[in-house]
Amino acid sequence: QVQVVESGGGLVQAGGSLRLSCTASGRTFKTYAMGWFRQAPGKEREFVAAIRWSGGNTYYADSVKGRFTISRDNAKNTVYLQMNSLKPEDTAVYYCAADTQLGGLLTSLYEYDYWGQGTQVTVSS
Repeated sequence: QVQVVESGGGLVQAGGSLRLSCTASGRTFKTYAMGWFRQAPGKEREFVAAIRWSGGNTYYADSVKGRFTISRDNAKNTVYLQMNSLKPEDTAVYYCAADTQLGGLLTSLYEYDYWGQGTQVTVSS
């Protein structure tokens, strides 16, 4: 069993920045692919960013490309999402997820087998 815990959400003005953190348990964290998804009220959960185990391959939704950066520190079992130039439409609950099976499509939420409880990000205009 892998536990995933997000932190770092909050309220920020448009144009501001936030950094989300996500820790995942397990001695084999360094082998997991990790992803961030978000869900706004009344909308489906959508892909935001993902990173493979080595950190050498990252993936982004078009809506956040150039503004968000995903990174990981395997020594700390932690993945980060640096969010810059935030917009009101970025408001959502952000979820971190771990893919322990590997090899699939990281933009699909069905690829991930462990999820955190989510952290609220609110961007005011």
